[in-house]
This record gives sequence, C-alpha cells and structure tokens, in this order.
Amino acid sequence: MKNQTPVVEFIIFGLSSNHHVNAILFVVLSLVFFFTVVGNVAVVTLSLVDHRLQTPMYFFLRNFSLLEICFSFVILPRFLYSLLTERKSISVPGCFLQLLLFFLLGACIFFHVGMMSFDRYVAICRPLRYGTIMNGRVCSQLVLGCWVTSFCIMFPPAFMAVLVPFCGPNVIDHFYCDTAALLQLACADTAHIEVMLLVSTSVLILGNFIVTIVSYGCIITTILRIPSASGRKKAFSTCSAHLLVVVILYSSSIFRYVRRSQRGAEEFDKFVAFFFSVVAQLFNPYIYALRNAQVKQALKDVCTRAFSTCARHA
Repeated sequence: MKNQTPVVEFIIFGLSSNHHVNAILFVVLSLVFFFTVVGNVAVVTLSLVDHRLQTPMYFFLRNFSLLEICFSFVILPRFLYSLLTERKSISVPGCFLQLLLFFLLGACIFFHVGMMSFDRYVAICRPLRYGTIMNGRVCSQLVLGCWVTSFCIMFPPAFMAVLVPFCGPNVIDHFYCDTAALLQLACADTAHIEVMLLVSTSVLILGNFIVTIVSYGCIITTILRIPSASGRKKAFSTCSAHLLVVVILYSSSIFRYVRRSQRGAEEFDKFVAFFFSVVAQLFNPYIYALRNAQVKQALKDVCTRAFSTCARHA
C-alpha cells in the first residue's frame, strides 16, 4: 500500500494570487475590519453606559455586537496577515480551531437574529405584554439557550471534520478554513460528515429563517394598520433596513451550506462566504443600532460629556 504522510500544515490560498490585488484587498479589508469592530464596540459601550438603552432590544443587540466582534477576529486578522506578508500557511490545530469557532459563533449569530426579530414582533404586535414576556430573566435564558443550542447543533459535525485524516495536497482554496475546501483534501470518505453538516445547517439556518420571516411578516401587517402615513413610513424604513441584512445573511448562507454536497464550486463558495462573513458583519451594527434615534442621541450625549470633560481639564 502507498505510504501516506499526514499533513502538518495547510496553505490557505486566499481570494487571489496577484500581489497587486492582494495589496488592494488588504487596504479595503483593513478598513472593513476597523469599521466593523468600531461600530460594534460603540453599540456595546452605549448600551452599557446609557440608562435609556437598558431594554431587552439593546440587551440582545449588545450580545449580538459582542458576537460579531469575536466572529470578525476569527477570520479577518489571520487573512489580513496573509495578505500583508504573503505567508499563507496555518497549522493544522490552528485551522481546526478556526473552523470550530467559525461554526459556533456563526450559529450564535443566526440564533440572535431570530431572537431579535421575535423581540421586535412582541414589542410591535404585543406591546401591552412586552414587559411581561421579555423580562430580564427570559432574555438571559434566551441568550444562554442560544449558546448551548449552537454548541449542540454545530459542534458534532465540526468535530467530525477535525477527525478526518489529511495526507496531502494541503492547499485550501479559500480565505479561511471552511468545510467545503477542507473536506476536498481528506484522504477518507466524508459522506457521513456532509450529511451531518447538511442536517445541522438546515435546522440552524432554515429554522431561524422561518422565525425571522414570520416575525417580520406579522410586524409588517401591524405597520400597515398604523393610521399615520409618517408613522408607517418611519416603521417601514427601519424594517426595510433590517430585512436587507436578513436577505444578505440568509440567502448567502442557504446557498453555501444548505446543500447535499460540500465539495466543488470553490469560486462560488468563496464569493458567497465573503458576503456573510465580511459584508453582513460590516452592515449589522450600523443598520440594527446606529441608525436608531435613541442610539444616536446616546452617542451625542456621550460625545458631549467627553468634550466637556476634556475642556475642563485643558
């Protein structure tokens, strides 16, 4: 039998092999990473320091922003480093850790989108019972349940992918350690892992998608009953922005993960993955929170207090 040498490191190909393209990507993605982190840090900080933002909606947004910061750190710093230095190797344990964190944090993000849409449904469609239904205990239990459920759904298939033997080649045609590109390098049958991934991602993505769509459907129906034209316009403006993020997040994820085979379509996978792992993360804090009038006022008050403090000490 032919000797098979275990792989000790992977080479992550990235988005392009052209040096000039990589230089442009480094500048653009550095800005994307900066604004993603700054936007989410602003949401977390404001929701903690301003008493007007101590509501269930901002509790979920704060946790959502923390998730997005962690998710961005799982992918972008390593990718930016490879673009800057052109050192594309990653250790096998490092690759597997990135894969596990990607699935765990990604699953939590989907659950948070579902929870936030349900929260808005209760606030708009059941306003008199909102305080009773979405109390502090329930909100904490929902967030804890999100983490536990995400782990239970996504850890088994991700861990099974980690256990697959890899004996070369070792070039991952992606910009992070993703299952589709990784399983193509396996020197063993991975059909059972692909089935597990299909079941897990279908339950996760489609389940939360149904909750989100039903919630926004009920919200839109309620908005249409608002007698004031200006009130309807304002509500639709907020909902349309939220739905834009939902469309980007769910459409890209469904095309990428809810399919029978995890192999093939490398360029398509990279394109789609870029949307839900980079583009959607950039827009989320600005659409979900920083466009909100309460958040804008809180930001204005914090900046005013900061300038006043600096002026007194100058």
